[in-house]
Amino acid sequence: MAGKRQELNNLELEISNPDIWKEDRETAEAKSKKAGSLRDLISRFDSIDSLGRLQEFESSLLFAGKYDGLSATVSTYPGVGGDDAADWAKMLLAMYAKYAESRNWKVTTVDDDTIEIKGKQVYGFLKKETGVHRLVRISPFDAKGLRHTSFALVEVLPVLPPLELEKIKIPESDLKWEFRRSSGPGGQNVNKVETAVRVIHIPTGMGAASKAERSQAQNRVRALAILTAKLVKLMEETEAKELTDLRAKVKPEWGNQIRSYVLHPYKMVKDHRTAVETADAEGVLAGNLEDFIEAELRWSPSQPARGMTGHDFSDKISRDD
Repeated sequence: MAGKRQELNNLELEISNPDIWKEDRETAEAKSKKAGSLRDLISRFDSIDSLGRLQEFESSLLFAGKYDGLSATVSTYPGVGGDDAADWAKMLLAMYAKYAESRNWKVTTVDDDTIEIKGKQVYGFLKKETGVHRLVRISPFDAKGLRHTSFALVEVLPVLPPLELEKIKIPESDLKWEFRRSSGPGGQNVNKVETAVRVIHIPTGMGAASKAERSQAQNRVRALAILTAKLVKLMEETEAKELTDLRAKVKPEWGNQIRSYVLHPYKMVKDHRTAVETADAEGVLAGNLEDFIEAELRWSPSQPARGMTGHDFSDKISRDD
């Protein structure tokens, strides 16, 4: 907390200078807001007088993000690996649905690759699951019974409240709408009316889809809400202030995997950021993610990776052949 106190002192010195308010009022207001947050944090820390209050304080720090208290959508997309990758993406989506159900959160299928999870702090719990997940197993699609490695990308987004959505106005000219017949549950209109919707943000190429609702209009609203959340997250990541700053086409950034799931020649699930691992791979795929998510909540991207890396995993599997 000493570092926070020093940071507050530095900010208070800066915003006490009248020149900063004349030269760059926007920066001054941002620094003033940051100072206010630090004062509140330090005040709450100084008021701790029991273990129960300490635990409450720790919990508030873990879910201090702007959207951490919200529900979330989880999407999974196949990467390298053909049929195995497509199957792996479905397995991951089922894993998150099972984890959500174990926490008594409500799960709704939005589209083939997306579920919505409603509950308290869902986004806060799951946001660090975003990234590339790697599977090593004997392929059920290989007639020779060979081992395959496949990849899938997990994307977790907050379900933005209506007031937040209203702040982001996407020009209709920047949107491309696609409609198709819905499949699965949905009543007599299934395969007769094009109720399923996909919307694409033309400047970035980002898209979102929904077939959860019974009408095309409702699916348009849901798909646009998901797309808006994607754009808001991208604006935060790129520090863009306006949607017009996102004119360049955005390519999916796969990068290194955050977690490996090995089902052959041994069983192991290992997170490459926190070094948490378990031999109970089936249990993890059945939704037992508590140990991984608990470690993620306390992990910071600034921390160096610990334990075995993805390349180490590849080397170890090769040695075991």
